[in-house]
Amino acid sequence: MADEVQGKTPESGAPSGGHGGSERGPGSGSGPGGPGGPRQGGGRPSGGPGGRGKFFRRKKVCKFCTEKIDAIPYRDVRLLQGFVAERGKIVPRRLTGVCTTHQRRLTRAIKQARNIALLPFATRH
Repeated sequence: MADEVQGKTPESGAPSGGHGGSERGPGSGSGPGGPGGPRQGGGRPSGGPGGRGKFFRRKKVCKFCTEKIDAIPYRDVRLLQGFVAERGKIVPRRLTGVCTTHQRRLTRAIKQARNIALLPFATRH
């Protein structure tokens, strides 16, 4: 019976969750021997299926499909500016969540708006 208590003591003192004392997310470069020190608990921080991770990534849905917008007007600068980065680059669909067909139409509309000077090609540094 004394052996069972001693066997459970190290487990209760071990860190739970796999964070390893670091508030960084996955892929931050703090692996074993990195700037964050060796990771305790091993593996990735819990955030996958069944884990109790801090971050929850929601499936992105196309804004144009949900609002049933077929034509994307090149004159609607306010709409188009939401899909153009600060430096003037078109934001990729993996970040915006727009479907493939609407991303193509969006790209065409942004390029048309740039050509008639409604949107800038790039900003000054």
